[in-house]
Amino acid sequence: MSPTAQDRRRPMLHETRCESCSLSSLCLPLSLETADLERFDSIIRRHPPIKKGTRLVEQGDRFTSVFAVRSGSLKQITTEGSGEAQLTNFFLPSELVGLDGIDDGRYPGSVVALETTTVCEIPFDRLDALTQTLPELRAQLFRTLSKELREDRRMMQLLSRKTADQRLACFFLGLSDRFRRRGYSPFSFRLSMSRADIGNHLGLAVETVSRILGRFQQQDLVAVSGREVNILDLTALSTLADTEVT
Repeated sequence: MSPTAQDRRRPMLHETRCESCSLSSLCLPLSLETADLERFDSIIRRHPPIKKGTRLVEQGDRFTSVFAVRSGSLKQITTEGSGEAQLTNFFLPSELVGLDGIDDGRYPGSVVALETTTVCEIPFDRLDALTQTLPELRAQLFRTLSKELREDRRMMQLLSRKTADQRLACFFLGLSDRFRRRGYSPFSFRLSMSRADIGNHLGLAVETVSRILGRFQQQDLVAVSGREVNILDLTALSTLADTEVT
């Protein structure tokens, strides 16, 4: 039986505080001094691990909180009136989930764990109140919102202007950069999402994703074994995607 929303949001007894979290340099309160960090930490609700396939929020639920991913990964699925499901986002450690619910007051998609995942829940009313007295926190929240807007624009350009090969190349490059910023290898990583998820996200059939992966391996761009990905030629992959390596 899947846990209720209340069960999913029950705090843990032994919890990692922001000041000792390995992701503190990437997460929302990264610019806060110790005293202010304690004020931020006091509003956070920490969750027990969320099992693979469990929903953190349901599409249409009332917006109350944003969530910072501590470990694992999640995907966001939006279902239109026709019943067709579109995978709109993947979330990795230190990234915020739920910011797109602020305006409408409802979560616009269901958020599902791709693997065992832990999150920190940040009640938005308390976060909003805290930003009034902590300008550094407000500035970081604005930067995070700006980054989301930039990523949404990038995704629209990806789907409207890129070939299927370019879309998959851009996807790998994006993951590579996200892992690099978290201190992991930008060349070797494990995909927590399935090829079907990747295809849905990029507007490609799963057969197309598999065919392109085979072509990338023949071209010595990447080596793929199951869900393990090794980027063999980052420069060539970037050239294919028509983006610059940073």
